[in-house]
Amino acid sequence: MSWTPLLRLTVASSLLACLCIAGIAATPAPASAFGMSGFGAKLGYLTPENLDGTMAISGHLEFAQPASRLHLIPSVMFWNSNNLSDVSANADLYYHFAPEGLMTPYVGAGLGVNFFNHDGSDQSATKLGANFFGGLRLPAAGFHYFVEGRYTASDISQFGVMGGITFHSGSH
Repeated sequence: MSWTPLLRLTVASSLLACLCIAGIAATPAPASAFGMSGFGAKLGYLTPENLDGTMAISGHLEFAQPASRLHLIPSVMFWNSNNLSDVSANADLYYHFAPEGLMTPYVGAGLGVNFFNHDGSDQSATKLGANFFGGLRLPAAGFHYFVEGRYTASDISQFGVMGGITFHSGSH
């Protein structure tokens, strides 16, 4: 896999955006505001439209309001298939049905900006996508596991099955 300068810039700017969000979250906030509640990663299998299935990897931050079942998840995801790669910066919101500390299903939606790049060429495109997902959260001491199905409606729509972990930080 060759990393073109545009792809390197896209990855670097997406990571910088996540670090800025984390810095903002570290500042004191009113009790009703979303505060950083965790960070984590996920790995899965994705089938981009008209392309071969491939592995996808993602890193995320998690923000929640105290005693709320609503969570904000900014993330960055990467996949590469048939000489096409995508780095997507996502802002997703999800709701879990049972209180914290219990196994619970969840549903969510959000928006993503997909930075598509054709390896070995100057062809690239930036497209907006809508994310829809649902899954199951499995609690553990200091973190939770999750497994989810995820669909992104975009110029190159994608369906994936992902599994991951979120480490809780501070008060959760």
